[in-house]
Amino acid sequence: MKQINIGLLGFGTVGTGVAKILIENRDMIASRIGAFLNLKRIADIDVTSRRDIELEKGMLIPDAGAVIHDPEIDIIVEMIGGRTVAKQLILDAIGNGKHIVTANKALLADGGNEVIAAARAKGVDLAYEASVGGCMPIIKSLRESLVGNRIESMVGILNGTCNYILSKISQDGSSFREALAEAQENGFAEADPTLDVEGMDTAHKLAILTALAFGTGINLKDIFVEGISSISPQDIDFAREFGYCIKLLAIGKDMGDALEARVHPTMIPFSNPLSNISGSLNAVIISGDCVGDMMLYGRGAGMMPTASAVVGDIADIARNIITGSCGRIPVLGFQADRIKDKPVLPIDELVTHYYFRFAAKDQPKVLSKISGILGDHHISIKSVHQKGRETSGSVPIVMLTHLAREIEVYKALNEIQALDVVTGKTVLIRIEDQNYND
Repeated sequence: MKQINIGLLGFGTVGTGVAKILIENRDMIASRIGAFLNLKRIADIDVTSRRDIELEKGMLIPDAGAVIHDPEIDIIVEMIGGRTVAKQLILDAIGNGKHIVTANKALLADGGNEVIAAARAKGVDLAYEASVGGCMPIIKSLRESLVGNRIESMVGILNGTCNYILSKISQDGSSFREALAEAQENGFAEADPTLDVEGMDTAHKLAILTALAFGTGINLKDIFVEGISSISPQDIDFAREFGYCIKLLAIGKDMGDALEARVHPTMIPFSNPLSNISGSLNAVIISGDCVGDMMLYGRGAGMMPTASAVVGDIADIARNIITGSCGRIPVLGFQADRIKDKPVLPIDELVTHYYFRFAAKDQPKVLSKISGILGDHHISIKSVHQKGRETSGSVPIVMLTHLAREIEVYKALNEIQALDVVTGKTVLIRIEDQNYND
């Protein structure tokens, strides 16, 4: 039986999981693909720490260049992370004619167009299923299973850290800081959680999915990004009263002449299947013109779920090597000459429904002042809720709006914020509800 040699760059958590699967499940994998996947060499700057796996002597080395330049290695698996060193190693490996598997969403979102062009020019495969959604086969679904569909929209929970935090706030009434600390303690959040909680990790993934779904190049810079650090238990309680929960969503929509691509906290109704995705799970609802709505969900991170997706990519490339069919599936799902630039709708032009929470002094005519400013900016109020007096003398005033344009919303909120009767920063949360009655 043919042997295909693998070089692994990076022997951290996921890299260790990849090695475990390739070594421990070697015979089972071979029986499925018709070749032995031989993990020949691993490169990592740390060659002394113990991992939960036994390696042959000399397999683990500190020199990534030796792996990339090994003429016997067919596939390079990049598990280093980051944008600079990893990108250069991938480009060098492509230059040496190696096929590439990576889970590096930040690199792909930021420099993926360059890497894809290099792989195409050299005639090697580039696979990246584990870069989005961990073990969920979202990329395979968009590139292969849904090839006959015009993708209309994608709405998903793509960051387990944020979903865990919002779930804890919702279920336990924890503050954001308390929920974050628990997420860090349980290993769901990094010591520096900024990329997660401020939405950039989700934006990296949305940039990749948007290209795959809508036939564009990868475009990170035009995605609107807003994180969850301002979400409070109070807003989650109000949302629950209205029949909503709050999730950090990645939203991509084909609007015809332009795309929507945005990441922000969003109120969704409890009837939406995404409302039931709790803890560190990920999920995406894809809407296609043939299939309607379909949902994928699963573990978006972790050693073995992510490693499983990586090994799936290795197996796909191995099958291509066996059959001599490199490039059978385009890297971004569309033929290179059919990939077109499509503008992303500026967030100012978004038209949607909104939740506002104002902190205002408990005085006469406060509500009429706020309502008047909203009306001046063509923002129609669907409902108003005013709760009990707070100890500070201020009361929360909560409003849900009919459809409104974002730029008018911000103009109105800036005017309202300047009122002397408004005592705190106004909270704005966008609403995604197909059954919202205007």
